Amino acid sequence: MTHRVHIPDLIARKRDGLEHSRAELEALVLGYTRGEVPDYQISAWLMAIYLRGMTPREVADLTLVMAGSGEQFDLSSLEHTVDKHSTGGVGDKTSLILTPMLAALGLTVAKMSGRGLAHTGGTIDKLESIPGWSGELSDAAFLKQAREIGLALVGQSKDLAPADGLLYALRDVTATVACLPLIASSIMSKKLASGAQTIVLDVKVGAGAFMKTVDDGLDLARAMVDIGTHAGRRVRAVLTDMDAPLGHLAGNSLEVQEAVATLRGQGPEDLTGLCVALAVEALSAHGEDPVQAEARARRTLTDGSALAKLRAFVAAQGGDPSYIDEPDKLDVAPGRAEVLAESGGFVQGVDALAVGQAVLVLGGGRARKNEPIDHGVGVELVKKPGEAVRAGEVLARLYHRDGRGLDTALTLLRSGLQVGAGRPEVPALILGRVQ
Repeated sequence: MTHRVHIPDLIARKRDGLEHSRAELEALVLGYTRGEVPDYQISAWLMAIYLRGMTPREVADLTLVMAGSGEQFDLSSLEHTVDKHSTGGVGDKTSLILTPMLAALGLTVAKMSGRGLAHTGGTIDKLESIPGWSGELSDAAFLKQAREIGLALVGQSKDLAPADGLLYALRDVTATVACLPLIASSIMSKKLASGAQTIVLDVKVGAGAFMKTVDDGLDLARAMVDIGTHAGRRVRAVLTDMDAPLGHLAGNSLEVQEAVATLRGQGPEDLTGLCVALAVEALSAHGEDPVQAEARARRTLTDGSALAKLRAFVAAQGGDPSYIDEPDKLDVAPGRAEVLAESGGFVQGVDALAVGQAVLVLGGGRARKNEPIDHGVGVELVKKPGEAVRAGEVLARLYHRDGRGLDTALTLLRSGLQVGAGRPEVPALILGRVQ
């Protein structure tokens, strides 16, 4: 294909605002993946997309080409397959709670999850704080476990949508990351290649998220839903607020502890509410009445069925299930430091980005891929936006190891926690839905 196509002509087409055919996208993307098209030409093409955009059909075709650039998971032997993707947030341990809930509701979750990068945490890192748990399964074991338990979760395969990884690396160094068609196709190429028939998207909006405004979040959600629909999948998107972190705890072991508490029906209201809302979207996509779906979803958190699924899932993948029974046994860094309120009033805001960066400098995140991390460090938000506070009261607690990064983390948190006189209006957690 690439030998019959003049690549500069294709770059010129996009430069001039014209639409690519599916064959042209294959020539560019698959040619680059095979090493036949040089990166300087693809860099020019990415900038043309950044400046000129793409039509919905073009974005859908680009995504399908990327999804087809490597292995694709065949989940056709499983019933009611559902995948969930979050665009990344702070304290976002939703997958640890939602996936066992979905399994308890009779759906099948066979998904790939990533590791954390920069200020956002990764599900694999969180699960690896449970001794023995491994995100490596053979394809046969993966499918068998998904069939028997309803939940199997593995680390991202480098063979899954390899074109996405190559294009993302170029976007990162050519100032073309913040481009809606490229963001949507990047996320959805991996979801389509992962094989689930139903995809629930949690699109984060706010200070701690990639999309800073509701309008940008809606645009991304619509683009991803359109891609999935074009590919014959059932896709639902929920826009959720990420100005403040989810729940009270950020950091790998701490988030597992909060996830287990939520699965016992004792979780924070915001985190519980979001997990229930995402479960309702998955059930509604399968035709269930939303009111009935919400009642069933909440029941999994009070009758022990979702917690039992998490325990079975952890044990099946080599983890010690006693850490689910007794999450206090998890390794939590022994050092403690506190941020106190200098004056009384109400918490006006908690900057999610500052909290995420604090966890990062304590050693709980990675600035570069494959860096080792400390699962035990993190931040506890004792007070959340809208809550009353007295002078001298604890606003936040840091869990550190031997003082690593502590001064910087304290500075970040002090700047990210605002206390003022009047009770603020706390934004709704769910800002919109797209289907």
